[in-house]
Amino acid sequence: MVARDIFTAVDFLKQAGEPALRRFLRAHRGTLDVELRFEATFNRSAVAVDGDQRDGAEVETAAFGLAVHYGGRDGVVCIGQTGTEIGRLALNRTKLLGALEVGLAEAYERARASAREKAALLKSLGGKASSLLAMTPVAPATARDEVEAIFQRDPRTIAPDEMKLACRDASAAICGLGSEIAFNVVAAHAELRHELFINTAGALISQAFAFSQGDCYVVAASGDGHQETYDTIGQQRGFEALAEGCRDELMPNPDLQTFAVDLARETRELSAAPALKPPDREVTVVTDPHFNALVAHEIVGHPSEADRALKMEAAYAGRSWFLRSLDHNEIGRQIGSPLLAACSDPTLNGYGHYLYDHEGTAARRMIHIDSGIFRGFLNSRATAAALGVEPNGSARASEGWHVPLVRMSNTFFMPGESDPQRIIAEVDDGYYVCGNLIPSIAESRENFRISARRVYRIEHGQLGRLYRAGSVMGDSKQFFMNVDAVGNDLRLLAIPNCGKGQPMQVKRMSNGGPTMRSRARLGGG
Repeated sequence: MVARDIFTAVDFLKQAGEPALRRFLRAHRGTLDVELRFEATFNRSAVAVDGDQRDGAEVETAAFGLAVHYGGRDGVVCIGQTGTEIGRLALNRTKLLGALEVGLAEAYERARASAREKAALLKSLGGKASSLLAMTPVAPATARDEVEAIFQRDPRTIAPDEMKLACRDASAAICGLGSEIAFNVVAAHAELRHELFINTAGALISQAFAFSQGDCYVVAASGDGHQETYDTIGQQRGFEALAEGCRDELMPNPDLQTFAVDLARETRELSAAPALKPPDREVTVVTDPHFNALVAHEIVGHPSEADRALKMEAAYAGRSWFLRSLDHNEIGRQIGSPLLAACSDPTLNGYGHYLYDHEGTAARRMIHIDSGIFRGFLNSRATAAALGVEPNGSARASEGWHVPLVRMSNTFFMPGESDPQRIIAEVDDGYYVCGNLIPSIAESRENFRISARRVYRIEHGQLGRLYRAGSVMGDSKQFFMNVDAVGNDLRLLAIPNCGKGQPMQVKRMSNGGPTMRSRARLGGG
C-alpha cells in the first residue's frame, strides 16, 4: 500500500512497529531488546540577499535508526546499531517493513561481532579486561506517551511565496537604512518533525515538534571601519513566531523584519565605533545574557556531556575540564562562586525542548552547578552505567539514521537576585560586554576567548563609549570563582547549529543566562 503524506508512515508504524520488533526478538537468539527510532520531517525555507528574493526550498523526508541489544553466553552485553534515510519509500508500507528487516539483521550482526571481539579480549587479557563485564546495563524504557507539536500555523500550510516575501521585505528594509549597509542576507525556515520510539520492552513514544527560525547576516562599512554581525531567532512554534513575533517569558523575539532591521542598525553603529584597545591588566567585566549564552554553551554545556567527559570524543573534539579521570574530577568540588548555578532543562519551552530522548528516557532538569559546586553530567544509558548513575534523558541524534549522542538541551546559567542596572552601577571602572560572536576554546574547555558584538566602557557606574572588536579571555574556573553578582534577567537564545560527532551531527538547542559580573582580561575581536 502506498500513502501520500509522509507523516502517515508514523501512524502505520504505531500499529505495525511493535509486532515487527517482537517477531525479530523471538527469531534471533541472544537478543535482549530491540529499538526503533523513526522520524518524518517537512521543512520549508527561503533566502533573500540585498533586498532580492533568492532561494526557496521544500523538503519532505523520513529516516529510521535501529538498535539491537545482544547478550553473549559469557555475560558480555553489546549493542549493534544502524540507520538509513529512507525518504519517500516510507510511503510504501511493504518497502518500509522490508527496509526495517534488512536494518535489523545488520544491527544484529554488528552486535554479535562486538560480542565476539569483547569475548576474545576477556580471554586474552583476563582480569585486565574486567571492566567489560563491570557495567550493569540500564533497564530499557517502558513509557507510552503522545506529545503533540505546538503551533498556530502548520509549517506545511505556509504558502511558499509568503516566506519568500517575508525574507525579501526584511532584506529590503535593511538596504533602506543607508549606504553604510554593504551586504545583507535574511533567511527563514519552518519545520514539522514527528519522531517515534518503539522497543520490545513496551515503550511507544510519539513526539511531534514545530520549529520556526530566522537568520540574519549584515556587513556595514564606514570611514572608520567595517563590521560583520549575524544572529538567529527561533522557537518551537509555527510560522507565527516569525510573522508576528513571540512573547515567551524566557525567549521572546520580535517578528522577522524587526529582528533583521534592529541587527542591521546595531551593525551600522558598530562600523563607526573604534576597535577596542585592550587594557594590559585584568578588569571588571559585566556580561549580558546574550554573551553568557555562549559561555554556558562552551564552558558548561559541552564539558557536561558525559561522552566527552569519558573521552569518547578526545581524538577529534577534546575532553572535559570537569573530569580528568573517574578518580580525579570536579564532582562535588567548588568550581565557581557560591552565586553561580547552571542547569540543563529540556522540559522548558526553549529551542531545545523535548520530553523524551532518543533512548526513550524521560527528560528532566539536570543541575550542573549549584552554589558554585559541580554536581553532574548529561548522559545516555551507556554513559550513565559507566558513571554509576541514573540516565537523565540526554541522548539524541540530529537525524534518524545517526546514533544518538549526549547533547545539551536548554542549558543556561540560572538567575540570581540582583537588578542588572545595579550590577553596572556598582562598577567604578570596568567594561560591559554584550552579545557573542566567535568562541576560541581550549581542548578541555579549561580556558576560553569569546568575542563580543559590543563592548562599552563603564566609568563611575555609567555606560560610556562603545567599542567593536572586543573579546573576553579567562581561565574557566577562575572566571567562575570571580563572579560576584548575578542578575535576575534570565534569557534564553536559540542556537541553531551546534555540531558534534563524527560524522557531524548538527542540533538545535537553547543557551542563556542572566547578566553576570566577574573579572577577566580583554582582547581584540
